[in-house]
Amino acid sequence: MPEGDTVWQAARRLHEALAGKALTRSDFRVPKYATVDLSGRRVLNTIPRGKHILTRFEGGLTLHTHLRMEGAWKVFGTGERWRGGPAYQVRAVLGTADRTAVGYRLPVLELLRTTEEERVVGHLGPDLLGPDWDPERALANVLSDPGRELGEALLDQRNLAGIGNVYKSELCFLLGVTPWLPAGALPADLAGRLPGLAKRLLETNRDRPVRQTTGLPRYDLFVYGRAPRPCLRCHTSVRVADQGDGSQERPTYWCPTCQTGPAPAPGSPQRWRDKYPRRTG
Repeated sequence: MPEGDTVWQAARRLHEALAGKALTRSDFRVPKYATVDLSGRRVLNTIPRGKHILTRFEGGLTLHTHLRMEGAWKVFGTGERWRGGPAYQVRAVLGTADRTAVGYRLPVLELLRTTEEERVVGHLGPDLLGPDWDPERALANVLSDPGRELGEALLDQRNLAGIGNVYKSELCFLLGVTPWLPAGALPADLAGRLPGLAKRLLETNRDRPVRQTTGLPRYDLFVYGRAPRPCLRCHTSVRVADQGDGSQERPTYWCPTCQTGPAPAPGSPQRWRDKYPRRTG
């Protein structure tokens, strides 16, 4: 599930594979850009911005992509068999003399002038893994609507950029509060810890192939994906429920003993049990 750390890794792979090289192949398999050919243009760089990826080309063009739930960028060597899904799921191909980047299931793919990048990422709050990180501003954004559920505030990329369902659940567990706690009810000492803890979680994992928040050798995550297994701290059964208005998939995990605050309506946890099976670790 792409979050700020995995998007950062994807952008780094694209940058290392393509930056400074001229494209020998350009193929956009979406109707709007089916006739666009960037062959011959040099790739300048690829950078992440929250969960967005910006690949810049000479001539003032930028490819803006977003992975959302299912998207992925894969990089292959010359002659290497593409692995990432069936051919019909390929949305973009960027090739150089020795590397080919293939974008699978990209729900957002947009070519724009580099001078217009703010149009697609200008709404984002401070980036947890970016040079614009500002912990005071991020916390002020999260607390700006005191009645809003903390989990929803953390997912709002306008407040701070990079947190998804996994880090929302893990961060709330580490703070000892449920994701349904109103942001304004978060104790001052915990609020003060929130920005630094969130940044540390993402920074620790941006270079790791497997996301890890526990520091324990056998267990990667404290609560996310673990329902109905025992909590690693108190052995209470971890629970899972939806959060939000239902317009997006937002499975949310928590321990009812270790975390204080409101819980979702009874019956909600059952909705996710089949779609998001328990983790083995």
